[in-house]
Amino acid sequence: MNYETARKILIDQVFASENHSDSLLMRLKQGKPPVPGQITSILLALKVVFEALKEASTLDRDLAYALFELSMKTQQLFAAGRKAGVDWPPLLKEDLLRISLAAESIFSGNWQTPPSQGFGGV
Repeated sequence: MNYETARKILIDQVFASENHSDSLLMRLKQGKPPVPGQITSILLALKVVFEALKEASTLDRDLAYALFELSMKTQQLFAAGRKAGVDWPPLLKEDLLRISLAAESIFSGNWQTPPSQGFGGV
């Protein structure tokens, strides 16, 4: 996967369109889990973007917005769904944390990894 493909994947996960109505944000808003392989594709795209931009001093606005939405809005939608009684897949919370950490990594220029002692709460 190259940078342009990875960037497009990330942006498509935020903006629903005729060509991509199964964006991660749209699915979570509807109380639906990600489609199979969706989280893996997002995480791979995040790693490719990180590698391509780790020395960059700026990010384009569409990519920055997509990173923000993938890191923050997905967490909010997960919590709202859980409060509304949505039965999310068992590892979705951890997957969303990995997405948030990868987005943070792109902003910071240093790759972040989840805590090794597991995830607490909620």
